[in-house]
Amino acid sequence: MNREELFAKTLEQVQRTAAEQGNCVSEAQVMEAFAPLSLDSGQMQLVFDYLVKHKVGIGEPVDLDDYLTDKEKSYLQNYLDQIELLPSYTSGEKEAVTLSAMAGEADAQRRLIEIYLRDVVDIAKIYTGQGVFLEDLIGEGNMALTVGVTMLGSMETPGEADGMLGKLIMDAMEEHIRENVDRERVDKRALDRVNKVLKKAKALSEELKRKVTVEELAAETGMSENTIRDAVRISGFQIEYIE
Repeated sequence: MNREELFAKTLEQVQRTAAEQGNCVSEAQVMEAFAPLSLDSGQMQLVFDYLVKHKVGIGEPVDLDDYLTDKEKSYLQNYLDQIELLPSYTSGEKEAVTLSAMAGEADAQRRLIEIYLRDVVDIAKIYTGQGVFLEDLIGEGNMALTVGVTMLGSMETPGEADGMLGKLIMDAMEEHIRENVDRERVDKRALDRVNKVLKKAKALSEELKRKVTVEELAAETGMSENTIRDAVRISGFQIEYIE
């Protein structure tokens, strides 16, 4: 792993640690994590600035609600109002339900889902602002939670079960963000291809004063016929300069 990869991986791990600690890390934790990279004071300040910008509290939690849009706040309030109608549990009751869920009791697993719905919301707020909807993050987290409560049989303590469920929820949200980023990259490449073909087709069409064929455009530009046809298809067959 080169230095750049190690830096990115370390930064990702610090953000993950913060998420597990209520979106907060201590300055000492950050310094310890980056110690192998031997960063100077200026570089470390950039790290701290990056973390603060990405909603990570240094020493004390930040108010994640401040980062939500009005639309997200409205959706979240309606969602929380629905959750409030569910039964509440003390810490002792939560532990008892967790133990029963670990034993495979279906009713306990259902109740454990209810208990963790609020945690899913808190985790989802950490991941907002990364190009995905809060509603989708909560949905992904809830699906991971629903599956996770059926996988607790190998856990030895309620604390281990809690850690496993939190990890599954965060993993699901992070995967959703990665998939969205990958999809946007694919969409951008496709759009760039369409625009390139459109520009070339327009130029050749104006030169010939008529619509051009795929074969003519390929011969003139050096692009493959398959690339041109794919761009035409992606555009919904709306490139008017091509027959």
